[in-house]
Amino acid sequence: MTSEESPLLGPSEDIIAEIQHEAVYLRFSPLRKKAIIAIVSLAGLMPLFVSGSFVPAIPQIAHDMNTTGAVISLAVSISVLTNSIGTLFWATYSGFYGRRPIYMCSLALFCLGSLGVASSHSVPELLAFRVLQAFGTSSGLSVGMGVIGDIYKLEERGTASGIFFGAVLLGPAIAPLLGGAAAHYYSWRLMQTILFGLGFVMLLVTMFLLPETSHPGARGVDKLVEAEGRSRWVWLNPFECLSLLRSPNIILLASAGALVLLTDYVLLIPLAYTIGVRYNITNEAIIGACFIPTGVGNLLGAPIAGWISDRQLIKWRKRRGGEWVPEDRLRGLWFGGAICTPLSVLLFGLVTHYVGGTVGLTLDLVLLFINGLGVDLILAPISAYNVDVLHSRSAEVMAAMMAFRGCIIALSSSTLVPLVESIGIAWTGAISAILAWIGYM
Repeated sequence: MTSEESPLLGPSEDIIAEIQHEAVYLRFSPLRKKAIIAIVSLAGLMPLFVSGSFVPAIPQIAHDMNTTGAVISLAVSISVLTNSIGTLFWATYSGFYGRRPIYMCSLALFCLGSLGVASSHSVPELLAFRVLQAFGTSSGLSVGMGVIGDIYKLEERGTASGIFFGAVLLGPAIAPLLGGAAAHYYSWRLMQTILFGLGFVMLLVTMFLLPETSHPGARGVDKLVEAEGRSRWVWLNPFECLSLLRSPNIILLASAGALVLLTDYVLLIPLAYTIGVRYNITNEAIIGACFIPTGVGNLLGAPIAGWISDRQLIKWRKRRGGEWVPEDRLRGLWFGGAICTPLSVLLFGLVTHYVGGTVGLTLDLVLLFINGLGVDLILAPISAYNVDVLHSRSAEVMAAMMAFRGCIIALSSSTLVPLVESIGIAWTGAISAILAWIGYM
């Protein structure tokens, strides 16, 4: 069996292998591929949409349940941790049973979790249903990248993953505004009910419009039927794919991605307690609108980063006379990693602390945009690189990296509101900037 770039013995074998390699990516027409990307992007949007719509409502939920914002913000940390575990589970089973059934199962659980959150009346009840909700959404990113690896070949994958991430990150752009508006003008529970409706629609779309994208004969269940002549349920170890982190390249990139993404959470989770308090904004809808610049930065950054990474790969492959080096895809990371991400979080803290009024708020919104742009200039090429080097286990390697990233974010994000309240946003931003620079280096 040959990999995407393995050398062959002779010209005739080379031609045959090339034809076979091309054929597996020609199963779907360009229009059908776009439709598939649209569907999996909507599923991938859900994790960030769920968390994004929840954050602006934290003060109202805390008041409703007679507790503090720091306690309710634990729901964000717990959901991030659950996403980390869930993505391992769904990615592992999607490699064995296929992408389509995994999407359907996970979306059904998401619907149940959203109904539970909407009807919660105590903190333990809220946290329990947030776990179920987050577990249901956690298939979106890792399995989505697996689908991209299924239907797009090497030279197209960076652009496709950039489009995917750009659509996925529409969530942070619009969810906080919608969640904040629902909380301010009606109740935070309304947004959770809407999420149930969205999940149900997505379940129907997946059921009737999404084909199975796994390569023919590549699923574990296909090999089982071939070996035993029948299909049966097989228990799998979802934590097995964490062994992929033993690769120095994968663990280093996972660490870099985690520290870069942490800057996003440093800026966004305590936003009601930074921008809100500093500029006397109490309207949850306006707080939610302050998330839009980050989302716009995400929307622009992901496709640009994917396109740049494809161009870098093609350019350097041509210079080497056709030799493929996957690290060429990472050559464009310096701008996002060394400049945009660390400087944006550092300056945000300083501006919020020292600059008041309209000028301060405007500068903060610009810095939120730059941060969103910078984060995606890092994460999109890293994701495409992972699929390149471990194509046959694309969903698993994405899940392993997301689990590692998620654990760091979950442990860190639970301290953000207390940290801002104790040492201030200026010092919190400075610490995050230093960590981001360390991650880039």
